[in-house]
Amino acid sequence: MRVIFLSAIFLVCLSMIAEAQNSVMNDSHIRVKPNNGINESLIDRDRAGIVLSSRAKGESLQNIDTELGIVISPPAGRLAIVADGNSPDPDDLGGTAVSLALLRSAGLTDRLVHYSHSCDLVRGVRISERAERERHYLMQVACDITARRWGGYDSLVFFDALWQQEETVNDLAKAINESSAENPLWIIEAGEPDIIALALEASDNGKHQFLKVITHHPANDNAGDFYTWNQVLDFGVEEVRIPDQNINLKVDLAQWDWAKNHPDPRIQWVWMLGKIAEVDDVVKFQKGKWDCSDAGMVLYWITGATDGGMKSGTVENVKSILLNYIKINPMAG
Repeated sequence: MRVIFLSAIFLVCLSMIAEAQNSVMNDSHIRVKPNNGINESLIDRDRAGIVLSSRAKGESLQNIDTELGIVISPPAGRLAIVADGNSPDPDDLGGTAVSLALLRSAGLTDRLVHYSHSCDLVRGVRISERAERERHYLMQVACDITARRWGGYDSLVFFDALWQQEETVNDLAKAINESSAENPLWIIEAGEPDIIALALEASDNGKHQFLKVITHHPANDNAGDFYTWNQVLDFGVEEVRIPDQNINLKVDLAQWDWAKNHPDPRIQWVWMLGKIAEVDDVVKFQKGKWDCSDAGMVLYWITGATDGGMKSGTVENVKSILLNYIKINPMAG
């Protein structure tokens, strides 16, 4: 039965990949303008089990219903995420699904103003051209379908940073140019630094003082094909470095059985993307592991970032936030 179950999963994924390929090649999904506002309805936040805290409205939220008593208290400003996933490490599949689900569960989808994937701009020798294409399609699936199933992202574009490089750089540069002391931009480096550097180069130098770049692993910092991490910092942005998130969020596969066995298809979908990364046939270091390490930076941001955010979040923290949302927002019918 397990073999049949997994086979069915991957047949569904193949269909989704084909759909994503058509979407990317036709550019049909890049016509919608991203939402740069901070105006999600209070109704949606109430349904997420979240209420406004005693701080200024729109600056801090508090989640009072999770089993672990997790406080959702994001900093002022907006969020941008730049991921890879087209490099030989497939962990961005699970990382993307968890990141989008966390932001939805926290009632913060309106704060996400840029998401791009496949930011590895030069294919390495460890991955074939054909496998590289597959990674692009899988990452677009992870973005588009997770966003649709969880909801809240209707006005956001998910860019392929390599195949849509100009649009990606322009979109991130636009978000940078809208930054101010009261409305800073937090950029999560979930892949190589090149796209971030290109956007900084294309944006207003006077806005760079209002940018904060969150990073957790030197493997990303040192992987740029055209820019080094120090060159990114030379633009005048603030570095926000937290511990390696692989320690608590790259775990034995069994630690995600709660998601695999959960009756809600939104939770099952998140698990399935991490499972696809685990059975990857290009690299071997994901075998037996469920990895959403880059999502640890989102967990850090939604819980306060530099003002007390979780620097070493766990699977139990992720589980608590997602299941709290699912409990309050069951599937219709």
